[in-house]
Amino acid sequence: SLPPKRVPKTLENTRELDGTVVQAEDDEIEADEAQDEYAGYFESTVAPKVLLTTCYKPTKLMYRFLAEMLETLPCAYYYKRQGFALKKIVKYASNRGFTDIMVFNQRGKELDGLLMIHLPDGPTAHFRLSNLILGEDIKGHGRATTHKPELVLNNFGTRLGRRVGRMFASLFSQDPAFRGRRVVTFHNQRDFVFFRHHRYIFEEKEKKQPGKKEKETKVESRLQELGPRFTLKLMSLQHGTFDSKSGEFEWVHKPQMDTSRRKFFL
Repeated sequence: SLPPKRVPKTLENTRELDGTVVQAEDDEIEADEAQDEYAGYFESTVAPKVLLTTCYKPTKLMYRFLAEMLETLPCAYYYKRQGFALKKIVKYASNRGFTDIMVFNQRGKELDGLLMIHLPDGPTAHFRLSNLILGEDIKGHGRATTHKPELVLNNFGTRLGRRVGRMFASLFSQDPAFRGRRVVTFHNQRDFVFFRHHRYIFEEKEKKQPGKKEKETKVESRLQELGPRFTLKLMSLQHGTFDSKSGEFEWVHKPQMDTSRRKFFL
């Protein structure tokens, strides 16, 4: 008999498993999520309304990026920072029915951070942002329509990962407009979350079949990237809304966590 087929070893299939990886249909996890901060959103009793803002002195790159994010998130509204402290912005947004705040930060000319605050009671997540490419700089890019996009979440398999995935999901409507053929993807690979924004396109093409004189019309599909694209890495998850002094953290990334290349947290 033939020897069994050898499967190449990758960091994914040699991952160090731990007790936080969630198995399918875990009753305890499902019971917890039925009562968490995002339950109302998944039950469609709360509609997303997102406030976008920035650090104190945004550059032209930041404004170009925000314009694309406003096209990506139909339920988002931009408010200029104007020197307000984050605690005041949280109070303002809560009083006006916003469900989430996204604060984009930059260091020098580079965008380097995202703070996500779920309202009214948290949690607050801080991500490092890298590898930003605007849609206008992507070859063959399209322009987003106003249709509500579909959402794809990949590989958020631990308790922490599911929590972060639910945080991303709460930014988007539960009833996507499929006619718009627009899809937003958060793909987690080795604790790096890749953000992508596409439209899928159906095209009729005539192709000659072997042994036949006439061409046959076939419908083919392809993806057109709309942008922007960027990468996120979770640095901390904090209970409640933003509190830099006395906030209690659910999870914090520490340098010693990076000693094993086969251990992932999301």
